[in-house]
Amino acid sequence: MGIMMSKDEDRNSELNRRISADLRARAQDSRRDDPDYVDDSEYVKDTKKTGKFTWVWIVLIILAIISLICIFFI
Repeated sequence: MGIMMSKDEDRNSELNRRISADLRARAQDSRRDDPDYVDDSEYVKDTKKTGKFTWVWIVLIILAIISLICIFFI
């Protein structure tokens, strides 16, 4: 038993044409909107630099990785 299927070339090509036209229009719109990143300065304004205990976190992460390696391979 089988199912007879036929390709609807006209419908698929019309759909492909519409999708291509839509993607082309979106690409042209995105090229016109050139961001200048002025609003990003407000985002960074209230942040602070890394603290003086950052090295503690780095050591803890390295120790955690070493302990995982020891658990799996020893």
